[in-house]
Amino acid sequence: MAVGTVLVLEVLALLLVSGPRALSGKAELDVPLPSPAFSLLCYLLPLGLAALHVTVCTSAGGTCYLCSLPWLTAGGVMVLVSTLLCAVLSALTGMFAGGKRLSKNPPQCNSRSSELDLLILLGTVGHTLSLGASSFIEEEPQTWYFLVNTLCLALCHEIYRNCFLGDDCAPQRCPHAGEDFDGVAAAPQGKSPGPDVWELDRASRRPSPLGALRGPDRWMVLASPWLILTCCRLLRSLNQTGVQWAHRPDLGHWLTSPDHKVELSVLAAVSLIMIFVLVQKRCSLASKVAMAFGLLGIYCYRVAIGNLLFPWQQNNKDISKGITEARFVYVFVLGILFTGTKGLLKSQITADDFTVKTVGLWEIYSGLVLLAALLLRPHNLPVLALSLVIQTIMTQFVWRPLRHNAAEVTVMHYWFGQAFFYFQGNSNSIATVDISAGFVGLDAYVEIPAMLLTTFATYTGPVLWASHLVNFLTSEASSGSALSHACFCYALICSVPVSAYIIFVTSLRYHLFIWSVFSPKLLYEGMHLLITAAVCVFFTAMDQTNTKS
Repeated sequence: MAVGTVLVLEVLALLLVSGPRALSGKAELDVPLPSPAFSLLCYLLPLGLAALHVTVCTSAGGTCYLCSLPWLTAGGVMVLVSTLLCAVLSALTGMFAGGKRLSKNPPQCNSRSSELDLLILLGTVGHTLSLGASSFIEEEPQTWYFLVNTLCLALCHEIYRNCFLGDDCAPQRCPHAGEDFDGVAAAPQGKSPGPDVWELDRASRRPSPLGALRGPDRWMVLASPWLILTCCRLLRSLNQTGVQWAHRPDLGHWLTSPDHKVELSVLAAVSLIMIFVLVQKRCSLASKVAMAFGLLGIYCYRVAIGNLLFPWQQNNKDISKGITEARFVYVFVLGILFTGTKGLLKSQITADDFTVKTVGLWEIYSGLVLLAALLLRPHNLPVLALSLVIQTIMTQFVWRPLRHNAAEVTVMHYWFGQAFFYFQGNSNSIATVDISAGFVGLDAYVEIPAMLLTTFATYTGPVLWASHLVNFLTSEASSGSALSHACFCYALICSVPVSAYIIFVTSLRYHLFIWSVFSPKLLYEGMHLLITAAVCVFFTAMDQTNTKS
């Protein structure tokens, strides 16, 4: 137990040291192991640990944990401890050396990024520390609700300051209505922008006053934080999670009651229409048709199992399992995913065709959205629809005009993904896992499909927001540095809470609520870590594609 705690502490120290570097402009996923692994200190530390181990255990006349292990295993543990310690020392040395080099440069005005970066650091550290208390774990939805609201208020302050007061460090020039926000207008049509598009100096790319904007663009930029706050408030009222307010009736209970099936049917139909409108805009014609038929099949599936009603239907007379309707939707989901994958493979062969790659990525994203709409309960379809609305608003009126860097965009995606994990009714209790999602379209229990469908239905929010992050960064810059930076930040911001939580659980293993609160949360974090690893693999694959391009 002590050796495991030492390893976790070393990993956590390495992550904390890498934290400030994650917010820099050119950070990439790079674990500082090669240089310390071949240093003299790395060779001397295992010898010193081995000598200390032999001396202490033989002189005391007792045995320790390493004495109960085989010699090869004990030696491997000591080598791992030594390597991680050298990596931490190397990272600290690089950080201080880099700080000295940066101190020689002239100071630059960076108030906007420093304020937002400070909010990101404080929010991440505060959430990590809150995991040490059982009450905060039970009410973690409130933590994420507070963080996303604070983020929206910070973005509102940033927008209004640049619109009305201006930025002393920014050039007094602002985009006009109709001017391209995405920063890739200078690139030839059909070609990917160069590396300099995303990596331009922050001083020259910092948003200038937005007062020159005219028409609906200006008002949408000003109103975007308040629209997002309104959407989050509506979603907060849909599903009451946690412990303190779980007993109170919410909008979800009202919609799922048998007396309000008509209202639920209308809301589900409107949500499916909104999903189609927001997703189909960047899909190919075949994917648009498949998306339309798939969403229609989802409504028919819910009618077949008795959740919804057709307009001409008064009551549910013929209720079935809906296996045929669900498998009908699965065909379109697989077709859209196959079309998107084919586009990605084609983009690797024809490296100059940047449009094929972006369309392929978006079609994979739209296939995941269609699958999520099938698996989620009908009263949770507004959660999916409003998630797409917030992504559209943030893309068009926040991230592009304000020129946020890859680290800030990544953290915002992660925060909103975690918030939507709880908006759909999840909590840190196993009782809120929707097991029925694993049986959609199945007439019997099949282990692997049921496990995959249940996992995707549970983590729909983080998966869709991570997929949208890949789409956004790929469409904004194809240099690969943005994706590498995002992969580094995403892995870091997911690993820090997990590493700290393992230490908390180890130290609180005799707590009264260890089996009712801490252990279920550890299971959620372990599964979330596996999903994060899959997301980072996808980031790396897209990065390799960008490198070839």
